[in-house]
Amino acid sequence: MTAIKHALQRDIFTPNDERLLSIVNVCKAGKKKKNCFLCATVTTERPVQVKMVKVKKSDKGDFYKRQIAWALRDLAVVDAKDAIKENPEFDLHFEKVYKWVASSTAEKNAFISCIWKLNQRYLRKKIDFVNVSSQLLEESVPSGENQSVTGGDEEVVDVYQELNAREEQDIEIMMEGCECAISNAEAFAERLSRELQVLDGANIQSIMASEKQVNILMKLLDEALKEVDQIELKLSSYEEMLQSVKEQMDQISESNHLIHLSNTNNVKLLSEIEFLVNHMDLAKGHIKALQEGDLASSRGIEACTNAADALLQCMNVALRPGHDMLLAVRQQQQRFSDLREQFARRLASHLNNVFVQQFTQALLQLYNRSYFLSVPGHDQSSTLAQHSVELALPNHHPFHRDLLRYAKLMEWLKSTDYAKYEGLTKNYMDYLSRLYEREIKDFFEVAKIKMTGTTKESKKFGLHGSSGKLTGSTSSLNKLSVQSSGNRRSQSSSLLDMGNMSASDLDVADRTKFDKIFEQVLSELEPLCLAEQDFISKFFKLQQHQSMPGTMTEAEDLDGGTLSRQHNAGVPPPVSSEKDMIRQMMIKIFRCIEPELNNLIALGDKIDSFNSLYMLVKMSHHVWTAQNVDPASFLSTTLGNVLVTVKRNFDKCISNQIRQMEEVKISKKSKVGILPFVAEFEEFAGLAESIFKNAERRGDLDKAYTKLIRGVFVNVEKVANESQKTPRDVVMMENFHHIFATLSRLKISCLETEKKEAKQKYTDHLQSYVIYSLGQPLEKLNHFFEGVEARVAQGIREEEVSYQLAFNKQELRKVIKEYPGKEVKKGLDNLYKKVDKHLCEEENLLQVVWHSMQDEFIRQYKHFEGLIARCYPGSGVTMEFTIQDILDYCSSIAQSH
Repeated sequence: MTAIKHALQRDIFTPNDERLLSIVNVCKAGKKKKNCFLCATVTTERPVQVKMVKVKKSDKGDFYKRQIAWALRDLAVVDAKDAIKENPEFDLHFEKVYKWVASSTAEKNAFISCIWKLNQRYLRKKIDFVNVSSQLLEESVPSGENQSVTGGDEEVVDVYQELNAREEQDIEIMMEGCECAISNAEAFAERLSRELQVLDGANIQSIMASEKQVNILMKLLDEALKEVDQIELKLSSYEEMLQSVKEQMDQISESNHLIHLSNTNNVKLLSEIEFLVNHMDLAKGHIKALQEGDLASSRGIEACTNAADALLQCMNVALRPGHDMLLAVRQQQQRFSDLREQFARRLASHLNNVFVQQFTQALLQLYNRSYFLSVPGHDQSSTLAQHSVELALPNHHPFHRDLLRYAKLMEWLKSTDYAKYEGLTKNYMDYLSRLYEREIKDFFEVAKIKMTGTTKESKKFGLHGSSGKLTGSTSSLNKLSVQSSGNRRSQSSSLLDMGNMSASDLDVADRTKFDKIFEQVLSELEPLCLAEQDFISKFFKLQQHQSMPGTMTEAEDLDGGTLSRQHNAGVPPPVSSEKDMIRQMMIKIFRCIEPELNNLIALGDKIDSFNSLYMLVKMSHHVWTAQNVDPASFLSTTLGNVLVTVKRNFDKCISNQIRQMEEVKISKKSKVGILPFVAEFEEFAGLAESIFKNAERRGDLDKAYTKLIRGVFVNVEKVANESQKTPRDVVMMENFHHIFATLSRLKISCLETEKKEAKQKYTDHLQSYVIYSLGQPLEKLNHFFEGVEARVAQGIREEEVSYQLAFNKQELRKVIKEYPGKEVKKGLDNLYKKVDKHLCEEENLLQVVWHSMQDEFIRQYKHFEGLIARCYPGSGVTMEFTIQDILDYCSSIAQSH
């Protein structure tokens, strides 16, 4: 341990001008035994700083590093755990408790003893030593002594003091005067004793000589005391003379104090009176405006607003202590309260009348706009065509502009009489909800009529009667089924004379019309909601503060309940978010928007399931726009809820298409060709790519693509396996070629893997069909050469095959003579007719297949020629037709058909 102590002193503490006094080897209690050293140190410079330092051996070498240091003054408690039994554990309480286990009890005791001595010597604040043996705790070292506190580490300073220069010089002179000072110490001591006695006698004689001077001094003191007595007598007489003057001055001072106090009180009284007069006096003009002011004109509204603000200032003035006990103040406050109640009642009544007037006026405009829709005896669609009803919502800006003149008065009413403010809020919501419900329903009825088109279509979707309403829309929509592409084309075929348009063109035109109408509906609803929300926040003053009282919870009844929970009249309810209050007001005012939008979406989905693509893109864009403005707004929340419905319809459309694929049945008597769901996938993909270009919901389409293409692949293979009239390879080849062409044309990035797979399947089944259909056009020749190859495989050399009896030159010539060019051409012509029967004209793969068969036939021909050259060298045996003949046969056959 001594070696470690010296090493730590040299390497760590000496460079920092510190001296190591005590050390203990410890580890943390309850953890892995990672040893370290706790060191008690003091600085070598003053003022002395006492520290405890934790030193740890480095993991990268044999040197020690300083890890953490604590000032001893921060140590609160030293807990030795047990004062009787030997125990190596101890705790040190700094800002937190550090638990240690020493390597031995002796080291622990020595370290605690060192801390005790350092505490006694350097610290004013005493450390608490708990569970420490009394033998370890030494008494505090007196301040006058320079004893060591480290148990031997500091040297004890001697009491002996050195002589100064003067004392040394005197001793030397004295010793020089006595020759025996050094040789005979006793003689020198006797001499010094005699001289000291002489000096003592001289001192006594000097004291006796000074007695006369003391007597003289005593006489002088007596005379001085007599003079002091005389001065005291004179001062007493002077004090008696000034006593009367003092009494007079006290009376004058008291009189001045009373005058000053009276003046101060008068000033304060005047200040209080001026304060009450200035702050609690309402001008007569303001009183008249509050009582009789015209709330219909702009000038009257301004005067009432100024008077209301002045009244509010008078009522909210901060009275000083005691003012409320004055009769005049109480009377003035009662007068202000009566004025406030009277004006609040008059203002609420007027605003209610304005609400009713605007509601009535708006209803009249609505009836004038849609009067022709309710005239009996008119066909609805023809009336619409004649009058060209515009798909637009009424503009409420004039009403908002008129009401915003009262915004400041509403703010005043909100702060002075919250009960009336809340009543006006509820009345406004009641009137507006009824008005908007009529306007929005009529607006959606027009949108539905425009979506369904002609009179026949209107009747088909339940648009009948003279009232101009979609009276049967709900029941009719429930009876409609999702139509496939083929059904839509068949229903539209009767309308081809309307513009010489194809059925597909009519589908596109109908979808485009639906897309425009749906976009126009959303474009009309958005500014309507935003304008109303902006008006509510301005008129009801909900944007001025971070929070707003009287907010409805979602659990409260929006139809018949109050805007807030029950509360005392004029006292605002608990505070909630202003956005919540605006949103809840919007929910009640526009409660019909969401169901109407859902009905319109259901109608569009029933008309054409592909309309869900248009609706998903449009709705996603509008939701994204609304969320950028305010994610928690009514518009954002409502459109988000409707978007969920649109997304559900889109998923249903995809599921229906997959189900239709699985339900496809093919005819057993006709060839298959391009399957309907393959063509429908092409139609869907082309439509979707045009709709979803730069759309926010591209990810939904990519997921749908993946589901659809997997369904197409699986069901194409299923139909091919079930096909009886058309070979399986032809079904697979034609349909996967069509899929590959579609994906190549549309360049759908998420389907690149499927495109490669489709191409591979097309190529594989093309090759399989060609090999299977072509077969062995030179069958006997093929059997002959199969025997030749078998002999070679058995080990017979190729040039020796001609010596085999069954495979000699004569047998080869016989087989070759059976396949003249005429027979070959005839066989190829029959093969072409067979392929033509299998393939459909729609995909136009006949020439591709024929060219592949030509290449396969030439490959077989070259194989036969190679065997003849190797096995029958020099025989002169050749085929009766050449490769050029094969090319000519194939070309002439293709041209003739």
